[in-house]
Amino acid sequence: MSVAVPKPDAHATLDQWLGYLESIHSRPMELGLERVREVAQRMALRLDCVTFVVAGTNGKGSTCAMIEAILQAAGYKVGLYTSPHLLSFNERARINGEFVGDQALIAHFQRVEAARGQTTLTYFEFTTLAILDLFAASGLDAAVLEVGLGGRLDAVNIVDADCAVVTSIDLDHTEYLGDTREQIGLEKAHVYRPGRPAICADPVPPESLKRHAEQIGADLWLFGRDYNYAGDRQQWSYGGRSQRRRAMAYPALRGANQLLNASAALAALEAVQERLPVPQQAVRLGLSQASLPGRFQIVPGRPAIILDVAHNAHAAAVLAQNLDNMGFFPYTHAVFGMLADKDAAAVVAALGRRIDRWHCATLAGPRGRDGGQLAQCVRSVLDLQPGKPDEPSAAAAGSPAQAFEAARREAGEGDRIVVFGSFLTVAAVLQALGRPV
Repeated sequence: MSVAVPKPDAHATLDQWLGYLESIHSRPMELGLERVREVAQRMALRLDCVTFVVAGTNGKGSTCAMIEAILQAAGYKVGLYTSPHLLSFNERARINGEFVGDQALIAHFQRVEAARGQTTLTYFEFTTLAILDLFAASGLDAAVLEVGLGGRLDAVNIVDADCAVVTSIDLDHTEYLGDTREQIGLEKAHVYRPGRPAICADPVPPESLKRHAEQIGADLWLFGRDYNYAGDRQQWSYGGRSQRRRAMAYPALRGANQLLNASAALAALEAVQERLPVPQQAVRLGLSQASLPGRFQIVPGRPAIILDVAHNAHAAAVLAQNLDNMGFFPYTHAVFGMLADKDAAAVVAALGRRIDRWHCATLAGPRGRDGGQLAQCVRSVLDLQPGKPDEPSAAAAGSPAQAFEAARREAGEGDRIVVFGSFLTVAAVLQALGRPV
């Protein structure tokens, strides 16, 4: 149980509100829509704009950012809701690319607090309702909403999306969603709605997802069947059911999977083209401007610094592929910190011996993992032999900032430092670098 925090008064700051929200529910996470839907009904919460809901194991944030950027470039007023944040809670809510200010958020926190009565809400449920309420009052043309976890029981799923997207399906949050792709796919498929576009970007979708979409009568768009992409080293093209988008520059978001995410974004926009027509120039401009910190983000300078929030095996495999595509570096140093409920061994195995020096950071908090334990995991998975020439090494650090300092001391100008394993790890290094999100 969280320590009781006084109810915020009329002069409370955003930080005081967030501290209060962490204290009002007995558990930090409780899946289910009954409580959040009940409060939404009391608030008469309704989004009168085109809504996109995006679920998936990885690629959600990138897909959301691309839909947002393209619609903005087309002249629409767009709200984007994502989670978690890196440095500031305000990152979770953007309107036309700008973070929503503290006072606007607080006003909608107050509305949720007034409506909930004795109903307890988790931090995520409460803040989701507040941001949806903010969007409802903002005169948006479109709202792009990223699912927090799963789909079926996530608070975002109270919204009946005009178009729902499932990006990738892999093993993560298995204690909540199941331990097979079939189970997880079914959880995510519940963001689909009868008679409405249901985009699936996973190249090998679970049968459970396809079956659920068919059972409810959703308009299922499968990658490779209903839409696709092709590309060479210079440019790429999208082909959908009725649209072709040719000779496009690669998205500003880097990485091996970004064309898969970009084509899902374009399929979603094609599916609602009668309500939100998008000219080709807006697609080009939007893809060139879409940004998302911590997704294979390369910080200018030497040594090269790569920030990636990869925290499961699927994302780590993509990170490994992206590192392979970067060219030659004499040594690769890792700043690696993971939460205790994540499969560290699978992530280490995916990166393998691409890393020469592992700096394993302790993450604080009840879900944190000790850096010494993480270093031992690296040694065990990779079967490291201390003293063997050119053998990778694994050392513990008390925090991501300390691990980063150690990596910077060791790294030569021509080397690279890759920071990954958790949003918390990347956020700490962004702070150490003094960089805004």
